[in-house]
Amino acid sequence: MTAPLSLAEGGSLYDRIGPEALASLVRRFYAHVARDPDLAPIFPEDLTHTAEKQFAFLSGFLGGPPLYHQHYGHPRLRARHLPFEITPTRGRAWLACMNAALRETPEIGEAEARELYAALARVAVHMVNAPDTPAPN
Repeated sequence: MTAPLSLAEGGSLYDRIGPEALASLVRRFYAHVARDPDLAPIFPEDLTHTAEKQFAFLSGFLGGPPLYHQHYGHPRLRARHLPFEITPTRGRAWLACMNAALRETPEIGEAEARELYAALARVAVHMVNAPDTPAPN
């Protein structure tokens, strides 16, 4: 799940979005994550390092420089997330935060936002590693 995205003409998705807009997206995304009742419990209180890692990952994932590989090694996304209970509900919450951040990042064009969201939706499904807990009776 780490192949760079370059599905449309005009270069990679990273080239079309640019590092500044990607950094803005990541900042907005983690502002949403910090407020989300399903996600906040599995993230550290200080999201600075987490956001840096996300930016590094997304840079390479979108066809830009392989920052994550250079600093942290292979992403091994699923393996790195196994210590955290990623339920379908949390996967949907993660996507909702990303969708909100994309809508709040005008530097990212509509076509690029759709392409990025579609790719991340596939990643979110792949990351689920636990079922939702049934509601108590």
